Amino acid sequence: MSMFHATQQEILNQYLAELQGNINVSFEFFPPRTNEMKKILWKTIKKLSKLNPIFVSVTYSANSGTRDYTDKTINDIKKHTRLVVAPHLTCINETPQALQIIAQEYWNNGIHNIVALRGDQIKKNHQSSMHAADLVYLLKKVGNFDISVAAYPEVHPEAKNAQSDLINLKKKIDAGANRAITQFFFDVEQYLRFRDLCVSVGIDIEIIPGILPIFNFRQVQNFITFTKVKIPHWIYVIFHGLDHDLKTQKMLGTFVAIDMIRILIKEGVRNFHFYTLNRSDLTYAICHSLGIKNKN
Repeated sequence: MSMFHATQQEILNQYLAELQGNINVSFEFFPPRTNEMKKILWKTIKKLSKLNPIFVSVTYSANSGTRDYTDKTINDIKKHTRLVVAPHLTCINETPQALQIIAQEYWNNGIHNIVALRGDQIKKNHQSSMHAADLVYLLKKVGNFDISVAAYPEVHPEAKNAQSDLINLKKKIDAGANRAITQFFFDVEQYLRFRDLCVSVGIDIEIIPGILPIFNFRQVQNFITFTKVKIPHWIYVIFHGLDHDLKTQKMLGTFVAIDMIRILIKEGVRNFHFYTLNRSDLTYAICHSLGIKNKN
C-alpha cells in the first residue's frame, strides 16, 4: 500500500473515531407472512432496537392487495417497543379519499411518521391519477406527518431522464417532505454527484443514503434487474465463486458496506438508512463499527 493510500485510510478511520455516537441510523423491515418469518423479524427487531434507531419503516406492496400485513406489523412494533414506526404508504392503487382515511387512522393512532411512495405499477401501462408529491400534499393536510420520500441517485427506472427525475423529487420536497431516502447503491461517487445536483436545484433537505448490506450476492443481482442500480466490477470480482458460501459472502458484504460508509462519513453524511431484509447480523456489525452500540 502506498503512503498516499495508507494516509487516506488513516484519515477515514480517524473520522470514524471522532464521530463515535454521533451517527444516526434507521432500519427498514418487511411484514412477515408466516410464523417462521415472524420469529425471524422479532429476533431482528429485538437486536437492532438496542441501537436506538431514529425510526424503523415497514414496507407495503400493492401487489399483495391488502395493507393488513403492514398495519399489523406496524401496530405490533408500536405496542411492544419504544421504536418510532413509519409505515410505507403508496398511492398507485388507491383513491385520494381512501388514502385520506388511512392517513387519518394513522394520525389518530399516534403513528405520525410515513414513508410516502408512488408505489410499483401492478399492471403494465397502468396510469395512476396520483404521484408521490400528491400523496405528500394529502398527508400534510391530514396532519403534520414526518414524511420520508424516495430518491434515486441512478435515476428511477421509469423516469424519462435524470432531469425529470430530479424535478419530480423537487416536487415531493416542495409538497412538504422532511427527508429523502435513496434507493440502495454501491457507487459512492454517483451518490455524491446526485447530492450535489439536488443542492443545485434548491433541494435543501437531507438526502439519506440507503444501504443494502450484501449477504447473498445472487439475491442482490436479482434486485438490480428491475432497478437502474449498477454494481461496480470490483464487487463482482470479490464475490465470484462464492454462490454456495454465504458465510464468506456475509463477511465481504460487511466489508463493502463499511468501506462505503467510511467515505460517506468523510463527505459529511451523518444519517444512514439500512435495508435489513429482516436480518440483524450484518446491520448490527456495521453499526457497531460506526460507534452505534448496544445502550443496554
